[in-house]
Amino acid sequence: MNDTGHDEAQGGAQGQAIAYDGERTPLTGAEIARLEETVPGATGASPAAFPLRAWWAIVKRVYVMVDFHNLSLLAAGVAFFAFLAFVPLIASVVLLYGLVGDPQTVAQSVDLLDGFVPPEVLGILSEQLLAIVNSNKTAQGFGLLIALLVSIYGAMRAATAMIGALNVIYEEHETRNIFRKTAVAAAITFGMVLVAVIGIIAMSLFTYVTRFLSPYIGGAATLLVQIATWAMAGALVSLTFAIFFRFAPDRRAAKWRWLSVGSLLSTVLWTSITVGFGFYVANFTNYNATYGSLAAVVIFLMWLFLSSFAVLIGAEVNSEMERQTMVDSTVGPDRPIGQRGAVMADSIAVDGASRALLEKKRNREAARLRDRIS
Repeated sequence: MNDTGHDEAQGGAQGQAIAYDGERTPLTGAEIARLEETVPGATGASPAAFPLRAWWAIVKRVYVMVDFHNLSLLAAGVAFFAFLAFVPLIASVVLLYGLVGDPQTVAQSVDLLDGFVPPEVLGILSEQLLAIVNSNKTAQGFGLLIALLVSIYGAMRAATAMIGALNVIYEEHETRNIFRKTAVAAAITFGMVLVAVIGIIAMSLFTYVTRFLSPYIGGAATLLVQIATWAMAGALVSLTFAIFFRFAPDRRAAKWRWLSVGSLLSTVLWTSITVGFGFYVANFTNYNATYGSLAAVVIFLMWLFLSSFAVLIGAEVNSEMERQTMVDSTVGPDRPIGQRGAVMADSIAVDGASRALLEKKRNREAARLRDRIS
């Protein structure tokens, strides 16, 4: 258990957060009864079982933890490494899709994003996709496999950055050796690529359905397929976020139901941010006047930063949901608090946890100031 857990454990139940680890005595029947009375949702076996008071406590803690975990700084780091991984990532998508279909379809599918993402982002995406499609036309057999592995390795930067950020949010220390951590990053990256390929195949099928139905139902077919396309895209994006939340942190994995709320929230936030940022860039600012030829890159980086922030907010919500309940939220047979292999699952927080965290932060800042003076 990290320092946060120990400091919170010392606070008791009145306006504090209490945590238990493997070195502490398991909860007694009286302690469990007290927690059921003082912690709203303490016995909730899923987020759906939380009362409104529990959600209010979670919202307050998330508000505090956004600053406590320096979420904007974490999002900036993830955005930078995602920028470096961008070209290898789309190269992996093109190469993998080339095994089952025409890679040119990938480039054509970008047109579906017109009006959704900022034009500058769409321009960079289109340019890179066309370059990758043209440069990999001759890749065959073993050469194609090597090219795919190299691309996935390059795209792992984003997954590695997200692993570090989620460890901070879930308050875990990285204990996996370099080989295991690399394997996790590679598996997550490949999963992202596979999800993207499935999305492209689905969009291709929807396009075919549109052409087939157009003579019979006219413009209604286009609207219907567009709705289905975005619904499928939203589901795949949410699945991608859930994969990150489940496998990236160095902890015993959480059950899917404890990841669903944050994944859905991140998807809604990401969609809203993407549309809103595109509208803002098009109507309320002029990046070209400030950054000149670098405007497209700056806009792309800003979009990646806002997208990363949306993902990390979802992770904060998931982590605080696990802290709100004393029911085992990790996979496998239920274990007692302190033996679950996850800081959030091994903690119970009461409504006043926000005040405790703020006080802890003030104490740390005061201690740093004393150290500088002395």
